[in-house]
Amino acid sequence: MLAYLLKRIAIGLVTLIVASAVVFLVLEIVPGDPALVMLGMNAEPEALAALREEMGLNQPVLMRYLGWVSGMATGDFGNSYTYSSPVLELIGERVMVSLPLALISLFLSTAIALPVGIFAASRRGKPADTISMGAAQIGVAIPNFWFALILIYLFAVWLRLVPAGGFPGWDAGLWAGLKALLLPAIALALPQAAILARVTRSAMLEVLGEDYIRTARAKGMPRRIVLWHHALRNALIPVLTILGLQFAFLLAGTIIIENVFYLPGLGRLVFQAITQRDLIVVEGVVMLLVATVITVNILVDIGYAIVDPRLRTRR
Repeated sequence: MLAYLLKRIAIGLVTLIVASAVVFLVLEIVPGDPALVMLGMNAEPEALAALREEMGLNQPVLMRYLGWVSGMATGDFGNSYTYSSPVLELIGERVMVSLPLALISLFLSTAIALPVGIFAASRRGKPADTISMGAAQIGVAIPNFWFALILIYLFAVWLRLVPAGGFPGWDAGLWAGLKALLLPAIALALPQAAILARVTRSAMLEVLGEDYIRTARAKGMPRRIVLWHHALRNALIPVLTILGLQFAFLLAGTIIIENVFYLPGLGRLVFQAITQRDLIVVEGVVMLLVATVITVNILVDIGYAIVDPRLRTRR
C-alpha cells in the first residue's frame, strides 16, 4: 500500500509542475498590460516603466516563472496588483466561503444520489425506475443558475426563510453562515446529484448481474443487505470517480452561482482578477485549484485501493 501511495504522490507532483508551467505560459500570452490597467490609458511612459519594474514584469519569462514557483513552494504567492495585499491572504479569505459551499453541496448531492440510484437499480424497468431517471435527466439538463433563481424566489422572496444573497461572515455565527450558503449549496447540488444518481444506477445494474449477487439472493439473504453491503461496495469505483470530479467542479466552477448569490468566494475573486488583469491572483488561485484536484485524485485512488485491494497489485 505504501509503494502504491508513493507512486501516486510522485505522479501528482510531476503533474503539478507541468500544470504550473502551462498556467504561467498561458497567462503570459493573454493580451493586456497589468501596469497599464492599474495606471490607466493616459499614464506616462516613465510611470509605466517604473511600475513594471516594481512588479517584476520587465524580467525574462523564465526568471519570473522560477521566482513564482520558488515563492509558492515557500508559501509566498506574491502580492495582488489590485488589492496590494498578499495573494495567499486573499485566497484564504475567499476559500472560507468556497470550501464550505463545495463540501455542503457534495454532501447534499451524495445524500440524494446514492439512495435514488440504488432505488432505481433495484427496480429496473419499473415505473419507479422510469420516474427516478426521468427526474435525473431533467436535473442534468437544467442549469444550476436557473435552480438558483427558483430557490431565491421560493425560499427568500416568497417564504422569507433564508437570505437571498450575500455572506455575513463566520464571525456572525455558524448558523448565519450556513443559512447564507444553504440555497447556493442546493442549487449546486441538484444537477450534480442527477449525474451521480445515473452513474450509481448504471454501476449497480452491472454489479447486480454478477453471479455472487444471484448466489446471495438464492441463499435468502435480505434484499437490503444484498444492495447496501454487497452490491454497493463493488459499484463504488465509478461513483468515487464522479465524486472526485464533482468536488473539483464545485470548488472551482462556482463563478456563476457566487455571482447570483453575491458570495465572496474563489469564483468571484478569479472573475474580478481576470477583468482587472491581476495575473498574480489568477495564477495563485488556479494553482491552488490544480493542487486540490490532484490531491482529490490521489484520495480517490486510495479509495479505489480500499474498495478493491486487487488494484494495489495491478499498478
